[in-house]
Amino acid sequence: MDIWIMLSVALPSAAGIILLAVSFLEHVRGKEKVSVKGLSVYTAAALVLSVALALYTAWSGERSLTLFTLLDQIPVFFRIDDLGRMFVTIVGIAWLLTGVYSFVYMKREGGEKRFFGLYLLLFGVLTGLAFSGNLITMYLFYEMMTLVSMPMVLHNGSREAVMASLKYLFYSLCGAYGGLFGIVFLYRYCDSLTFRPGGTLNMAVVQGHEGILLAAVFVMILGFGAKAGMFPLHSWLPAAHPVAPSPASALLSGTIVKFGVLAMIRTVYYIVGPAFVRDTWVQRAWMMLTLLTVFMGSMLAYREPVLKKRLAYSTVSQVSYILFGLSLLTPDAMTGALLHTAVHAFVKCGLFLTAGVFLHRFGYTRVDQLTGMGKKMPGILWCYTIFTLALIGIPPTGGFLSKWYLAEGALASGIPVFSWLGPVVLLVSALLTAGYLLPPVIKGFFPGEEAASLDLSKAEPSPCMLIPLVILAALALLLGILPNPLIRYVGEIAGGAV
Repeated sequence: MDIWIMLSVALPSAAGIILLAVSFLEHVRGKEKVSVKGLSVYTAAALVLSVALALYTAWSGERSLTLFTLLDQIPVFFRIDDLGRMFVTIVGIAWLLTGVYSFVYMKREGGEKRFFGLYLLLFGVLTGLAFSGNLITMYLFYEMMTLVSMPMVLHNGSREAVMASLKYLFYSLCGAYGGLFGIVFLYRYCDSLTFRPGGTLNMAVVQGHEGILLAAVFVMILGFGAKAGMFPLHSWLPAAHPVAPSPASALLSGTIVKFGVLAMIRTVYYIVGPAFVRDTWVQRAWMMLTLLTVFMGSMLAYREPVLKKRLAYSTVSQVSYILFGLSLLTPDAMTGALLHTAVHAFVKCGLFLTAGVFLHRFGYTRVDQLTGMGKKMPGILWCYTIFTLALIGIPPTGGFLSKWYLAEGALASGIPVFSWLGPVVLLVSALLTAGYLLPPVIKGFFPGEEAASLDLSKAEPSPCMLIPLVILAALALLLGILPNPLIRYVGEIAGGAV
């Protein structure tokens, strides 16, 4: 037994369950047992240790661990590969920085023990999901991810939060059942459900049944696309984000949607195999849906006045950049998709945390309330500016490189229509992104005649809120200035999988 994998999943999960139990007992007895200071120390220690343990486990060599076996043929087990390392690293960085920010932010929201209990438990679940060695293990943790993250949307208990959390649960479960439907078919036609670059289909068994298997794969793409915000199962995102605490919104948009992406990669590239999907109606339909989602999400974001809802529509659009790259089924396009996965995780996490600062300090929720914010909070708005430039794709940010690889992959794919339509849609979406993210920057630093009626006294937030944003902004720049290690890493993943 590899004790390190077990500890990586069990430690944050156990720490979170303990906090949830304490929160429940305090609620029942009506008496607080753990002080705010004690909560902060416990959560900080558990979070730092959990992230350090997950990263050590991921990067200290090849590891595997079998938990148990289903039907004497399907093991539930963990195995660490390059793709899992990448995802657990992204999650670890985002979780640590957002956790520091949350110590201050959640004092305003209340329910800190419940929130941090779910926060730690969810990190354990996502670690298990990233380390999953086959489709069955991935599916089990994928379902747990939904069940643990849903109460974070429900946190404030308002009617809007209840309805949004139910919508999130309904869409996520419907999507997951689509994945389960496909797994039933793949079990019959694959040599194994264990992840292997290039896939595990037994073509001798598949022969004559290609049509039904392609339909099953398409249902899986639609199903896992629900978590990734792909049309038509995308509308939970703009419903959930405005009501969830800003740290929860940051994690939902920055990391949790990426596990819908991971599920698609595992299905198409590591079980079915890209060769089986290439040049079929499934690939064409997948590309069409992703480009429709890119354009639709950008248009809806452009028209939305509420900042967090605008950012949610932006996630709908930007994550489908990643899905479009994956749907092209070429190494360059997959490299761009994986690059954009990392860039978007840090950038969108930073944007939602920035929106949380405005809400926390002033109660501002609308874009038109941010006039003059560059004078009041120059540090925060400079971070927002860097995040904006990265999401648009302006050099030297990481967003420029990821979108360059996506466009280059599309042009080099030679796929009729989509080889040129893809870059055109991405360019139009980038212009719309500038249109909906730059106004707070312009009006924030240059309020014009409205400055006379505004209180422009300095109001920078606590260092616990500012420092994570500065680090995330620095990461968005570093991924563009020093990209070669990450490009080589994801290039090797893409080259082995396609």
